[in-house]
Parts: sequence; C-alpha cells; structure tokens
Amino acid sequence: MGSVDLQREDPVGETKYELDWADLATLDISQFDVPGGKKKLADQLNKAIHEIGFFYIANVGLTPEQVDRQFAIGRKILELPEEEKLKYRAALEDGSYNGYRPLGSIEILPGLYDNVEFYNVFKFVDKYTREHPAIVRQYFAEIETFHRFIHENIAFKLLQLIAIILELREDALTNHHLYKDDSESFLRYMRYRNRSSSENSKFQELYLRGHTDFGSLTFVFSQPIAGLQVKTPDGNWKYVKPHPGSIVVNTADCLQFWTNGYLQSSIHRVVVPPEDQRHVDRFGLLYFARPTDSMNLETMESPLLRRLGLKNDDKKDDQPPLEVGEWIRSRIKKNWTRSPADNDQTISVGGYQAKIFHQ
Repeated sequence: MGSVDLQREDPVGETKYELDWADLATLDISQFDVPGGKKKLADQLNKAIHEIGFFYIANVGLTPEQVDRQFAIGRKILELPEEEKLKYRAALEDGSYNGYRPLGSIEILPGLYDNVEFYNVFKFVDKYTREHPAIVRQYFAEIETFHRFIHENIAFKLLQLIAIILELREDALTNHHLYKDDSESFLRYMRYRNRSSSENSKFQELYLRGHTDFGSLTFVFSQPIAGLQVKTPDGNWKYVKPHPGSIVVNTADCLQFWTNGYLQSSIHRVVVPPEDQRHVDRFGLLYFARPTDSMNLETMESPLLRRLGLKNDDKKDDQPPLEVGEWIRSRIKKNWTRSPADNDQTISVGGYQAKIFHQ
C-alpha cells in the first residue's frame, strides 16, 4: 500500500454555544511517581468517582502527534467503502466486538436504527489475531505501541489508584488486567454520521441512548465536537467539555460489581451536537480496559468494603461465581436480540444485573 497522509482532520472547532457543562476534576498523572503523589491522586479519584464517575486525566505521557495520528488512522478506516469494511465485521451475534461494527446495527427506537459505526482493534496477543484492512496492517506496529501504552502506562496507574482507595495491594487490580492474559480490552475508532434536522427529531435528538460500559475503565480522547453527556447523581444530563491534551475517563460495570456499588458504573449518552457542529460527522478515539476473562465478579475482599458493610449478599451458595468474560459476552449479545420495547429492562446473568438503557 502506498503512502497515506495521516493529518488529523477536525472540520469544525469547539462550539460557540455555552452548554451546561459538567464540572469534572482533572488528575495530573505526572504526579504519580512524586513522593505522596499516589495518595493525593487516589483521594482526588475517589472524590471524582463518587461525585459523577467521569473525570479528566492530563500529562499521561502521549504526545499530541501520537494521538492525532490515531484519529487520522481511524478516519481512514471508517471512510473505506462499506463493502470493504464488512469483510472485517465482528462476530457480534457471538458476543464479540473484535473488528468492524456496521452502521445501523441496533434498533434504538421502534423502526429507527443508530447512526454509529466503529472499528475495534483488540489486544496484540495470539488469541485475538484476525484479518484487518490494509490501512490497519500498514500502521500495525504504531497502533500496537499506542494500544499497549494506554493499557500498561495509563490504565495501570488508575487501577493502582483504585487499589489504594480500596486499601488493597497496589497490584491487586493490575494483576487481573495483564496485557498478555485473555481479556477483551480494545482500541476503538468510532464515527457518528450526521443526520438531517427531521431525522434528529425522529430520534429524539439522540445519537446513543444512556448506558453504562461493560468493563473496568473507558478512555475517551478529546475531539472538538460536543455531544457526550454524563448523568449526574441528581438525575440531570450535563455535557462533557472537550479538553485538548486530556483524556476523559469513566468507570464501568466491573468496578461496581467488585465494590458492591461503592464505586458506581457511570451512566452516559451521546446527543446531537450543537447547531454549529451537527452538520459534520463526529469521529472518536477510545480505549476500553477490561479485566481478565476468568476474573469473577464477586465483591472483593477489601478492608474498606468490610468496614462499610458491603458484602455480596445476592450470591447464592449453589451458584458459581460469574466470570467477566461471560458477563461481557452476554451484554454484547443482548444488544443484538433485544426489542426497542425492552429499553428499560435489565439484563440479568448469574445474579448480576444492569439496565440496558437509561432515560
């Protein structure tokens, strides 16, 4: 394949409208290794998770050029002809996101299908090897370097901070997120197609319904088009403001299960961008950190959780612990079998529950 221009393209700048922005904390990850830095960051993180479940991280060790190139690679992938992308479709019906997820895969309202497509690149280990488009193969080594750095140099730091919050050994969570182990952590290149005003009205101004993520932590790289919203504890939706150079992070289901609700899985959605941005497609770059497939979802043994009286009382003695891999596959499969009338129902697997969509 010939040379490809990897210039990031942001067709519009940040919105001129003053939206109802969420007040999110920023954690300076460069302080992680300074004396007392971990404890200070753990306290900030604990406060941020309990206040809203979304926060920014800054000074993570990636250059703007590295991030921009990944945005450019993602755009090149998602602008390929549909028939080419479909050659790499993920086995969604089997509960796997490894590969391409086509536009319009989910009926989010009766007769109305979503406007999002994405291409997922799973961890660079033998189990997840698969065919990829030429543009991915051309930049495979660069994607792998980026992929591993997020996992082992960014996600690991936050997982150590969470272990500190729970008064555990610092490696208590990272040991269940080792890159070499079977776990479906992945990098996602994402694209929301813009719609007409009449279509946006039919879709109730939504791109993606309120939901929680399945794994441990989700990392959302900054781009200028607004639309991501987080649900506050008082039930209001607030916009997440783009912060160039920072990464937005949210907590996910596994942390909620492991802590029996002490750390909540944050609810979020994507809505139609403001008037000055809604005429263009919205591209995203995300990383989903997920635990080892064989890790169970029982409440962790933690001095803090013991003092708070948080126990896994819902587990039946004759019921084997639910493993992470089964939970995630079940959640993905549910997306492809449910009816729009099921929006407010919960998915239940092995005694563990989550709402499919949130209003």
